[in-house]
Amino acid sequence: MTELINSQYPIHMNKQDADYLDQLESEAIYILREVAGQFEKPALLFSGGKDSITLVRLAEKAFRPGKFPFPLVHIDTGHNFPETITYRDEMINRINEKLIVGYVQDSIDQGKVIEQKGKNASRNSLQTSTLLDTIAAHGFDACIGGARRDEEKARAKERIFSVRDEFGQWDPKRQRPELWNIYNGRIHKGENVRVFPISNWTELDVWNYIRREKISLPSIYFAHSREVITRNGQIMAAADHLNMDHLDVVSSKKVRFRTVGDMTCTAAIESEADQIDDIIEEIKASKISERGARMDDKVSEAAMEDRKKGGYF
Repeated sequence: MTELINSQYPIHMNKQDADYLDQLESEAIYILREVAGQFEKPALLFSGGKDSITLVRLAEKAFRPGKFPFPLVHIDTGHNFPETITYRDEMINRINEKLIVGYVQDSIDQGKVIEQKGKNASRNSLQTSTLLDTIAAHGFDACIGGARRDEEKARAKERIFSVRDEFGQWDPKRQRPELWNIYNGRIHKGENVRVFPISNWTELDVWNYIRREKISLPSIYFAHSREVITRNGQIMAAADHLNMDHLDVVSSKKVRFRTVGDMTCTAAIESEADQIDDIIEEIKASKISERGARMDDKVSEAAMEDRKKGGYF
């Protein structure tokens, strides 16, 4: 059995904080039920990260004891953290729900995308093509994601119901008003909607909710010793996917990951926080957002917005 960190931790939370989490939870459950009511073939995009794991818990609260009204969809780059893939498979066995996996390697083999070359090559941007193909193959008309507004400025612009055109593209100028918690999911044939039930949550809210709900997470979220290299000022997990050469010096450090993505673009932070309360205190003291450790967001000033316009999550 893979080591999972089970959050059996004491809860240090006052009534005001608890009430606030109840409000966030209630809003997210309402949004999930709106998706189930408004769309014919929704799906939940699952990365194995803490936000999508939180969505699964919220879906359990929204739809149990029945089955989820949607499958989980994972876009697998082939360069994922092994701990994340093992967690995904064990979770699916536990919750007994359907998982659909789209493989970036298939998109490469079919000639739909070209793998990047060079020392800083990554498959992260190639996920868009695989995602759009997976949506088209299964006819999904809504895709639920774990993006939050506090993560990045492009995500701060996006509404909870975000309409994408027939090419999967996002146009900020076509966003619909969302007044009094009324969400308009009406779309034309070929369009789909990305839905973000925890859009109004912060990183700290997610961790407080994980603590309250005693949600298990992949062990990489907690401080552990790991072989790493330092590249472009960022601590990266040492792996063949990084195209390492003689300039990359491998050392062992105690690190953890604040966000989980493709190994080639997800950096770690040095940390001693191996308990959830310590992580929460660390986040409170941090002056850098969790996506500050994502190399794919540093390509340009508008990197995330450009990817979203192309069909990214």
